[in-house]
Amino acid sequence: MFGIPGKQAVTMTPKAAEQITRLMTSGGHAGLRIGVKKGGCAGMEYTMEYVDQPDPHDEIVEQDGARVMIAPMAQMFLFGTEIDYEVSLLESGFKFKNPNVVDACGCGESIKFDETLAQQS
Repeated sequence: MFGIPGKQAVTMTPKAAEQITRLMTSGGHAGLRIGVKKGGCAGMEYTMEYVDQPDPHDEIVEQDGARVMIAPMAQMFLFGTEIDYEVSLLESGFKFKNPNVVDACGCGESIKFDETLAQQS
């Protein structure tokens, strides 16, 4: 929907693609749907859920065996985002490097987008 011909809406690091493929295989899912919802101290939060059947309006990104679906409402917020998977001593999880984010809360769990982008949704 909000794409540029020849450019994927989001990209995945090799670690993220490997983890998403692992999750797809272990659960027998078609992929992961990513999106955004209102919430958190900065105003918006990322969402991730298993998908067994893609929605016809999802943007589908496939990379190195991993499949991510982008929910229609989230496509303009996530365009240009790199998804990474990080493992540290205390935690592990997906990290989003999103050029559309203008602010984030201190704990990193919620984000804020430019007001003009948020008004377009």
